[in-house]
Amino acid sequence: MDNFFVTTPIYYVNDVPHIGTAYPTIAADIIARYNRQKGREVLFSTGTDENAVKVARVAVSKGIEVEPFVKEMAEDFMRTWKKMHIDYDVFIRTSEERHHKAVTEFLDILYKKGDIYYSEYEGWYCVPCETHFLEGQLKDGLCPDCNRPVEWMKEPGYFFALSKYQDEILKYIEKNPDWLQPDFRKNEVLSFIKGGLKDINITRKADWGIKLPADWPNSEGLVVYVWYDAVINYMTVTGFPTDDEKSGKWWPADSHIVGKDIFTRFHATLWPAMLLSAGFKLPKQITAHGFWTMGGEKISKSKHGGKGFKINPLDLSQEIADASGADIDVAIDSLRYFVMREMPFGSDGDFSLEALFRRYNSDLANDLGNLMNRVITMAQKYFDGKSPEPSAPLAEALVAIQKTCGELDGTPSFTEALKNIWELLSYLNRYIEEQAPWKLQKEGKTEELSVVIYNLIESLRIVSVLLYPFMPIVAKEMAKRLHTSCEFKADELVWGLMPKGNEISSSSAIFPRIIEKNEESETAAKVEQKKEEPVKKEELSGLIGIEDFMKVKLSIGQVVQAKKHPDAEKLLLLQVDVGEEKPRQIVSGIATWYTPEDLVGKHIVVVMNLKPAKLRGEMSEGMLLAATCPDGTVSLLMPNSEKAVPGSEVR
Repeated sequence: MDNFFVTTPIYYVNDVPHIGTAYPTIAADIIARYNRQKGREVLFSTGTDENAVKVARVAVSKGIEVEPFVKEMAEDFMRTWKKMHIDYDVFIRTSEERHHKAVTEFLDILYKKGDIYYSEYEGWYCVPCETHFLEGQLKDGLCPDCNRPVEWMKEPGYFFALSKYQDEILKYIEKNPDWLQPDFRKNEVLSFIKGGLKDINITRKADWGIKLPADWPNSEGLVVYVWYDAVINYMTVTGFPTDDEKSGKWWPADSHIVGKDIFTRFHATLWPAMLLSAGFKLPKQITAHGFWTMGGEKISKSKHGGKGFKINPLDLSQEIADASGADIDVAIDSLRYFVMREMPFGSDGDFSLEALFRRYNSDLANDLGNLMNRVITMAQKYFDGKSPEPSAPLAEALVAIQKTCGELDGTPSFTEALKNIWELLSYLNRYIEEQAPWKLQKEGKTEELSVVIYNLIESLRIVSVLLYPFMPIVAKEMAKRLHTSCEFKADELVWGLMPKGNEISSSSAIFPRIIEKNEESETAAKVEQKKEEPVKKEELSGLIGIEDFMKVKLSIGQVVQAKKHPDAEKLLLLQVDVGEEKPRQIVSGIATWYTPEDLVGKHIVVVMNLKPAKLRGEMSEGMLLAATCPDGTVSLLMPNSEKAVPGSEVR
């Protein structure tokens, strides 16, 4: 069987899990699930980096012994990842005995080869980053990575002959152009290496960490430099050095996913040199991800944890659940979707609740959730909740399969893969309007109606399989409502597997819409109001506050039927699809300017929360928005974006 080994960074336990650490872990989970879909045996590893000096300092500052502190923090990561639907195979803690054994064995190979030697180090050192810097690398005397003070360090210890492998790494990059991703990060690595590699001190005087082999001279009181021990975790999880068969099966790794801050100096330079020295193959691909930021700064507990912003991914998911009423597991999948869809992998992106809620409403509640509800409703209405006779393949579904899978093979492009799936969803939403199943039913065109409904149901089944790596719980919920015995395997991405007569279940919306504007924006609005200059009472006449305006709920509607009012010449009776189970009837006095034929199929803006009222004997469940023109005519507000599907919120 084909094997695939994917890894995440291992995370320092001086900080809690947050959206920045969840991001690469979700990415690795998607890759692992995708490869399992293809029938591969997968090893997916993640874990915690526990041997750092700064970790010990944090424990001491809290008055806790180091071992129980790192154990508690590691368990927090494990709990969080499991709740975030991260299906890892191995969780490695670098304080474990198996890792200590792997590190000392690895070091001994290099020592016996002569690539580790004893000398003295003197230079600048950043404790938070656990990194040495030359004088010229400092930024205004501070660490160039975290902008914090550095310490002058002078101590004897062991060095690794990094400079020896400079040319070999450069040649490897040249021969393997896709090895380092993305390309612009690869260029940074090339520039760094060509600037000249220097041998690196791989030991520290400390009580906490992995001790050197006892038979090395002058080893007493020295522990292994955290960055030298950390990268060896990728070998530890394969069974090195105790299980040669297992290690031979899984090494080299197919995909290392790491942060851009640890990419150039460590994973793309130090780690390859260590592997070359030890005689191991290099990982097949190393990919650097970008950072989620707030105000241009990398998200972290120290910078954002105390500012009212919830940085824990479970807390952020709860925000979605509280605002929408969605099931918490659906909310977690929604956050997974957002971080992969909003920001191209490798780039940086600014995080905000407003962007998260907007993406939830537009992509999930509207494009996917509303489509699912409409298809299920039509299947129940027209075919008694049963799937019709299978029909010929819908070309757009087959194209989406090919494009999506292509974006996840090789160097994964998560954003593009999701765009491809949403292109299919957009097509299906348009397909409903173009085919007008309600008209086919009315005209008695049963065969044509059967084809349309089957195409929609089968396409949604395929979408559930495509979505599974990204949103596993949502995909299962879709399959449950379609009553498919789906295992979410690649061989299920073929047309026609939905059998005739399969029952389609009705249920509440998977993605209830977020109605209220999020608290962050409301607070900002109130702050801005307080900043305004006092206004005289008479100047406030006729004005309303933001609180009153936010009570008005506006959505996009599509006119599916229109006719003249039987008893009022100036009124039209409109049936408007606003993303609910059935269209709303709206009575509007626009017959002077619009005929019924002008309006069918058009998108309009609807006031959703207007109290229903009877107009000339007909119930009206909303109001349209229109502009009065200088020539005395009236013009309806009509969005021209294809993305503005029925139910889209207007803000």
